[in-house]
Amino acid sequence: MDCIYFGKCGSCTLYDKSYEEQLQYKINKEKKRFEDLTTIEFDIIKSEESNFRNRAEFRIWKNFDKDNNATISYAMNSFDKTALEIDSCKIVSKDISSLMPILLEQIQKDETLKFKLFACEFLNSTKSDMLVTLIYHKKLDDEWILKAKNLEKKLNIKIIGRSRKQKIILSEDFIKEELKIDNKSLFFEYKEGGFTQPNSKVNVKMIEWVLSKLENSQTDLCELYCGGGNFTIPLSIKFRKVLATEISKTSIKSALRNCQLNSISNIDFIRMSSEEFVQALQNKREFRRLKDINLKDYSFSTIFVDPPRAGLDETTRKLVSTFDKIVYISCNPETLHRDLIELTKTHKIEHFALFDQFSYTNHIESGVILNKV
Repeated sequence: MDCIYFGKCGSCTLYDKSYEEQLQYKINKEKKRFEDLTTIEFDIIKSEESNFRNRAEFRIWKNFDKDNNATISYAMNSFDKTALEIDSCKIVSKDISSLMPILLEQIQKDETLKFKLFACEFLNSTKSDMLVTLIYHKKLDDEWILKAKNLEKKLNIKIIGRSRKQKIILSEDFIKEELKIDNKSLFFEYKEGGFTQPNSKVNVKMIEWVLSKLENSQTDLCELYCGGGNFTIPLSIKFRKVLATEISKTSIKSALRNCQLNSISNIDFIRMSSEEFVQALQNKREFRRLKDINLKDYSFSTIFVDPPRAGLDETTRKLVSTFDKIVYISCNPETLHRDLIELTKTHKIEHFALFDQFSYTNHIESGVILNKV
């Protein structure tokens, strides 16, 4: 990928390497990191070399001409933490890339839309559904709503306006997505403000990798940190029942909606932290949120975890170690290594994968499947 902002924009830190070079650099680093725990061959899931991000955020930067008229541009942080004005971005999806200059031009023409605009966020599906969030340092009034609705209609997009203590949804606050997983279509709604995987094509390959490593089972799956059901829904076909937990209300609502969209009925979602779930399993505390769920009805064989960057806390790690099979998706190799030091005392690593969700950065996602020894 050739980008005119390589070496300037602080987003792509491995700018001095080709796609294959930056990927090999990360593979070597992670193999070295985990060599004390496993020598198995890593499965490598590549990204597209450009236009791979379906989610992006940009600052809005203002300049003034000699007549004190404001002109706006997109901006990212440079390597020295100053604002770098940009007019394109090679890593965002083609839909976002095409919309960026058109949207900016339309906003530039209208003082109401332009005044005190601080940032712009894009959320795009592979079905070309587009949600744009405009963030302001001002109160959004009826005039802004009228102008934004006109813009929404003109560009055939969805717009949300945000400012302090304000969230104005003009039409819908979600995009519709269809993921083709093992040649089967699954349908999702991704809500603004909820977590979504930024690289849709790698996300599909991640799900397919996990599915390929699991046999159909008459036992049940426990999932912690389930989000909006990104893994939960496709994995549900492999198990009799699934019990999935998530702390975010927004994500739980999305997960329930996504189950409806796919006519799936063997999943129970509960809103609680992993620590609370441990307390519930151990009968240390009663939760009203579990009044319609009898934990004794489940026969768990497998646990799936996709924790935040902090990884697993000690209590959750002990719970995870009691399952026969562990599927661990990680966004932070450092905390994954720490957790695996403990988990490999009771389990053996059977499969290990690296998912290049964030090309041209030092970041890489990992997937590990362990069986009890």
